[in-house]
Amino acid sequence: MSLAWMLAKWPFVTPIPGSRKAERIEENLGATDVELTPEELAGIEEELVQIKIHGNRTDEAIANLRVS
Repeated sequence: MSLAWMLAKWPFVTPIPGSRKAERIEENLGATDVELTPEELAGIEEELVQIKIHGNRTDEAIANLRVS
């Protein structure tokens, strides 16, 4: 589901999940067949904003590259 969400949100991004077994690769490729409805996407977003992030998630040098 997370790969389908990423593909729906950022179609120009290609997620490359780690896979050590052929069955996991096949499972991950199945995300391209999942079409999330606008309601499902909204529901996922509503849940994600409730997750509290702890700690720094960017390197200081990368953070300085951000355009405001």
